Amino acid sequence: MARFKLGKKRIIFLAAVAVVIIVIVVVMANKNGTSKTSVQTILAEKQGIIETVTATGRIEPATKVKISADVAAKIIFLGVNEGDWVEKGALLVRLDQERYIAALEQSEASLRSVQASAELARETVVKAEKDLERTATLVERNLESEAVYDQMSSTVKIEKARYRSVLEQVEQAQAAVKQARDNFSKTTIYAPMAGTISVLNKEVGEIALGSQFQEDVIMIVSNLGEMEALVNVDENDIVNVSLGDSASIEIDALPDRVFKGIVSEIASSARISGMGSTDQKTEFEVKLAILVPGEQLRPGMTASSDIVIETRDSTLCVPIQCVTVRTPEQLKTQDDAKDKDSGLGDAHADSTSEPQFTPDKDGFVTIVFVIEDGLAMAMQVETGIQSDTHIEVVTGLSVGDEIVSGSYRAISQGLGNKTPVLAKREEKGK
Repeated sequence: MARFKLGKKRIIFLAAVAVVIIVIVVVMANKNGTSKTSVQTILAEKQGIIETVTATGRIEPATKVKISADVAAKIIFLGVNEGDWVEKGALLVRLDQERYIAALEQSEASLRSVQASAELARETVVKAEKDLERTATLVERNLESEAVYDQMSSTVKIEKARYRSVLEQVEQAQAAVKQARDNFSKTTIYAPMAGTISVLNKEVGEIALGSQFQEDVIMIVSNLGEMEALVNVDENDIVNVSLGDSASIEIDALPDRVFKGIVSEIASSARISGMGSTDQKTEFEVKLAILVPGEQLRPGMTASSDIVIETRDSTLCVPIQCVTVRTPEQLKTQDDAKDKDSGLGDAHADSTSEPQFTPDKDGFVTIVFVIEDGLAMAMQVETGIQSDTHIEVVTGLSVGDEIVSGSYRAISQGLGNKTPVLAKREEKGK
């Protein structure tokens, strides 16, 4: 038993010594700069890339008509139910007509009265003109005075003026009859187009308020054979969207289908939500005409879309995670620091082939790490369009360059310019 205890203690002691030796080796290796960062790499290559703008919204019929009453009255007949198909000209609604029938009859009676007055005034004018002619004959024969003639002449003018006034009253009465007849005709509402009753807001017995001063929709007739997606695009993306751009549309209620669409209309004014708050958003409504809607789409369904704004059939591009940023100070190597300390400064830099980095207005350099002789070399790049997974590299890389693709931590903050690395090439497709 004593021997066993002694052997166990010895094993623990030897293990502790081994751990210490390993720690010392690692520390010394770090001090000597021989440690290497493990990274994954891929080869830069050309491929197709599609840049899209993502937007969400709802499905609506491309053509729909809101049916409202132009006059206020009680609904006494409703000939459709929600979901019914109606043909153009079909009777949809009949309103209570009693008040409008009475108004029409009253206006017609008023018209007849002023027409009679007009006829009487016309006869009076005719009589006054004949009296004036007879008076003129008598004056020529010196059988009547000029004063009488003047008086008769004034009478003719007065009667003609009265007749014109009555004629104006006739026109007003005719207009009143026309208005009353029009109001009466509006108590029956017919379908303005063939389509489906997609919304029904009223029932028999309810009051239709009329739509002269406020919207009071009785129903909506929609053409469900032509559907569109109304999506909201962020103000930063709307400048890249153009009429005719293609789009793929997904519907929450139909997760297994993707619909194709085309940008058919772009709003010229913005919609601002959350005004004055941290959640304020400025968006523009874009209409996407759905090419083959099918029969399952319904108005109001939630939709999300990817609008294609730019396409490259074959261009040099890399996974998005390969591209990162650094400041010029972070890209300086140990050799740069030694030159600065020795006072060589820019003169030495000009005599070497060290790359010069040009920061953007915010002071950052966009780079990709390229493997050269076991070192991660920072290469400044100019980027172009990007998809969800890849980004185009316009300048700074060549086809076949071995670039660092992982880990994310190494790319985003671990690697510096000329950092020694242990690279492992990723196989394509994995």
